[in-house]
Amino acid sequence: MPIPDFIVELRRRIGTAELWLPGVTAVVRRDAEILLVQRSDTGEWTPVTGIVDPGEHPGVAARREVLEETGVHVVVERLAMVQALPTTTHVNGDRASYLDHVFACRYLEGEARPADDECRDVRWCPLDDLPAMRTTYLDRIGCVLREDPITAFVS
Repeated sequence: MPIPDFIVELRRRIGTAELWLPGVTAVVRRDAEILLVQRSDTGEWTPVTGIVDPGEHPGVAARREVLEETGVHVVVERLAMVQALPTTTHVNGDRASYLDHVFACRYLEGEARPADDECRDVRWCPLDDLPAMRTTYLDRIGCVLREDPITAFVS
């Protein structure tokens, strides 16, 4: 996974020590389908995820990440969930904890495809036939599908 330049610079100074970072998950719907990516680093199927750049609004980051990774343009409709995630140790040994902002997004246009090297595959999956994935991603998708207008704050 490409690491944002600001994190590369921080890592030069702190090595693999844990970082607290704002993250986004974009759950993109198109009718009765959801957009999923197969990550290059782990091979897992997930919604689009990413890191918020310094000074960037999380909703803008969600839209940007979807376009960068899949070539799809979306509208960010609402903030569905905010969750402090447990510490993650990435494949390269870097540790991070994320304050994840889960956004409900609606497809606008574009052909879904791997648009960068962050994912091996991109596909629209029927809501009733999702590939196997970790519970944390299913929980984020489920929160969006409930269409509750009140943001869920999960600890």
